[in-house]
Amino acid sequence: MTVIPFPARSTEKRPAPSPPPAYAELQVTTNFSFLRGASHPKELVAQAAALGHTAIAVADRNSVAGVVRAHLAFDELSDELQELRKANNFRLVVGARLDFRDGSPSLLCFPEDRAAYGRLSRLLSEGKRRAPKGECFLDYADLLEFGEGQIVLAVPPARPDEAFATALARLAGDFAGRTYLAASHLYRGGDARRLAGLAAMAERAGAPLVATNDVLYHEAERRRLQDVLTCIREGCTIDEAGLRLEPNGERHLKHPTEMARLFRNYPDALARTQEVVGRCRFSLKELTAAYEYPEEIAPDGELPQHRLVRLTEEGLARRYPAGVPDKVRRQVEAELALIEQRGYAPFFLTVEDIVRKARELKILHQGRGSAANSAVCYVLGITNVNPATADLLFARFISTARDEPPDIDVDFEHEEREKIIQYIYERFGRHRAGLVSTVISYRARGALREVGKAMGLSHDVIGGLSGLIWGWSQEKPTADRVREAGFDPEDGRLALTLELAGTLIGFPRHLSQHPGGFVIARGRLD
Repeated sequence: MTVIPFPARSTEKRPAPSPPPAYAELQVTTNFSFLRGASHPKELVAQAAALGHTAIAVADRNSVAGVVRAHLAFDELSDELQELRKANNFRLVVGARLDFRDGSPSLLCFPEDRAAYGRLSRLLSEGKRRAPKGECFLDYADLLEFGEGQIVLAVPPARPDEAFATALARLAGDFAGRTYLAASHLYRGGDARRLAGLAAMAERAGAPLVATNDVLYHEAERRRLQDVLTCIREGCTIDEAGLRLEPNGERHLKHPTEMARLFRNYPDALARTQEVVGRCRFSLKELTAAYEYPEEIAPDGELPQHRLVRLTEEGLARRYPAGVPDKVRRQVEAELALIEQRGYAPFFLTVEDIVRKARELKILHQGRGSAANSAVCYVLGITNVNPATADLLFARFISTARDEPPDIDVDFEHEEREKIIQYIYERFGRHRAGLVSTVISYRARGALREVGKAMGLSHDVIGGLSGLIWGWSQEKPTADRVREAGFDPEDGRLALTLELAGTLIGFPRHLSQHPGGFVIARGRLD
């Protein structure tokens, strides 16, 4: 018998695997590009961090609405992802995709600093003012007017032609040193030739090539929902959609190693993602670092705290003509001391100014919520809960643990509210005051109806399923409820409809205007 010995185990150490290349995804569409993006900003941020990206740039179409949710998600990552974030110096880059009506190529626009972010906001505001609700009409001339401090990445069409090459050269001339050309794979069989053409075009124009994946969702499984969103947008069913759908399921965030493989012939394009990230220093944290109140709220050089104390004393005399109870006096003094410590006097003065105007106009109004726990709010006439006869929980209103001003809600009678809105505009100027936007999201019934239509279900079936949802529910119907209504929850198309509708619940549907929430700034809002 012949014995064949096993070879001796090598003692030579294997080389450690090389770290993945540095990559940041700079072309990301969230579900705030309504009916286009198929993932929440928080899902995209978390996935990019988990994949080891160095940054993610949110660039929704003619909007910066998605970056707010992305910013919040950035600080709310799980402990594990926070470790990855620190290890990769993971950052959020703020921007927008600009689509123009004059035929100019679409751009990814990223402000370098806070001033540039203000100009980007002004640019978008101008485009929305001249357009119907939900649209934004931008021209290239607008970009020239507000383009200082912007890094721009031109987005090429599927088949770049000489017209695009000319527009790219013009852009690179107008934004010298700040223009790049975004390149991504289309997976249509001609990517090698197309990328070579884009690289040559970029070199001629002086707009370096940058690698992107043109992301629409955070993971591949979300492609089905993106198809349905396309059908909703186009007003067709999934059976009729045809070429209106994306041709593949590759529009998701990819691992840096995979992006390096895709751009192996253009390593500089991958490296330039880091160059762009390094140039875009702006963070939304700069907008919340300190509150800036209007200066004229304390006129004639009077300090805000002094004015608040004076108005409070006048209010005490008005509320308690027979004398201020000791309990109330102690409460007011304690509140004023904390207000001074936190620097909130201008905030109280701003609310008092608006309420004073309502009294002058004889408009019914009522402060509510946690503000009712404040004796200062009572004597200023903002609320009507008498601290002499009620035990106030002031800690619910102002807390040293919260690094933000308290919440003072004042309701004005519906028919007269517009007068107060116009007063705020006149008092502070439309360039410094603006109504707050609100996000209208899909609830269960609306999501089921929209997805059902896109999936080609009959009106009777959609109506029957919608009838299973109670009121403003945020939950899709259970399988048992569907079966009780006479439908088969295991039917393939019906099951997929319910699954996708469940995912769509909570997606933003459109932006709306808050009926009375205002932002008032010391300087221009932009």
